[in-house]
Amino acid sequence: MEKKPFERPFIKKLQAGVPSKFGMKSQAEPISHIDKVPVTELLAEYGSPLYVISEKAIRDKFTMARHAFTTRYPRVQFAWSYKTNYLDAVCRIFHQEGSWAEVVSGFEYDKALQNGVKGSQIIFNGPDKTDEDLKKAIENDSLIHIDHFDEMYSIIALSEKSGKRPKVAIRVNMDTGVYPMWDRFGFNYENGDAWDAINRIMINEKLDLVGLHSHIGTYMLSTSAYKIAAGKLADLAFGIERKYGVHIKYIDVGGGFASNNTLKGAYYQGSDTVPAMDEYADAITSAILNSAINPRNLPTLILESGRSLIDDAGYLLGTVIANKRLSNGNRATIVDVGINLLFTSFWYEHEVYPAAPVSEHMEETTIYGPLCMNIDVIREAIAFPLLKKGDQFVIKRIGAYNMTQWMQFITLRPNVVLIDPKGKVHVIRKQENMELIRQQEVVPEHLK
Repeated sequence: MEKKPFERPFIKKLQAGVPSKFGMKSQAEPISHIDKVPVTELLAEYGSPLYVISEKAIRDKFTMARHAFTTRYPRVQFAWSYKTNYLDAVCRIFHQEGSWAEVVSGFEYDKALQNGVKGSQIIFNGPDKTDEDLKKAIENDSLIHIDHFDEMYSIIALSEKSGKRPKVAIRVNMDTGVYPMWDRFGFNYENGDAWDAINRIMINEKLDLVGLHSHIGTYMLSTSAYKIAAGKLADLAFGIERKYGVHIKYIDVGGGFASNNTLKGAYYQGSDTVPAMDEYADAITSAILNSAINPRNLPTLILESGRSLIDDAGYLLGTVIANKRLSNGNRATIVDVGINLLFTSFWYEHEVYPAAPVSEHMEETTIYGPLCMNIDVIREAIAFPLLKKGDQFVIKRIGAYNMTQWMQFITLRPNVVLIDPKGKVHVIRKQENMELIRQQEVVPEHLK
């Protein structure tokens, strides 16, 4: 037997995240195709970087969520959260699937109307609704979720002028055992503000109280928190029925369901810890069904889930610009995707994959974006293959918020394409150019 050469043992410090009891997770497997379309072809045709959205993934995820709730509760209505991703093509997919629109600004409200959503199927949330926004919502019979008393008084004054009875709900914040509590929005359940708002609406008789709403947080991993929230809303609904003889038409538990992304600092991967949609559905529906509400007058259950329905459908493709060694000897890879395009890199440890087969050799790497800012970090530390300049990569689960919170900063925003269920690629938002940027600028005469 041939003697093997001696290799000196060495100790290497682990920096690429925190290992679980199963050790470090390897992520070197390439993603070479998205819905059977080669990544190389997408980048060659539409440029790098590039956003890609899978229509099939959207529809599959929505079908799964709808099944989870409709098999457990008789009346369910989804409302697409525009702030999560308000590209028209994305919104229209959800509307085709039966979703209403949930908006939080006049801009989003107008977008929903232009996407063909009936005014009566638009839920208007948020603390900043101008009188002009409210007038439009009242005229269109939209569902206005009141956030504070000043907004309530404005709606009452507007109703006296319009002669119409606005359809309203109140947003309720509450203690669900998850902290910090989101109490900056709506009326508090525990201190009596919610009942104060309800009584003022009912006694005024100029508004039509049709619903109760809560949104307890974002990326919520606790299904028990939703059970508490739904139970408290059901308690309010029963109290209104008992006191005023009015049946609340709907209970809206908002959104906040987690996607399979992994939060920064998490011990386990998000795919291992995020509750299934069935678990969210069990918690919410059981709270309403087991409440004191008369089962013959069950309210419609409205869900405003955004992140959990779109995140998995989004990909961000890019190209390696360079590699270098930092002063401490650690490897750094610079790519053409920055935090201006991947805002959620501040929250998540995004999964980054090569777009083609690579060596099994991995090295702890910091992935930087192209911006001249020290905070432009896509991954602080990741076990990553040795990609070279010009090599391509894919970042998974970026469909939520990145196309609404992106910034035109230093670089121009790229193309966004949609792959339809037949594998055809469509540009759904064109890349920016200098003309588009400059057409909004005005140069004073003395500077021309």
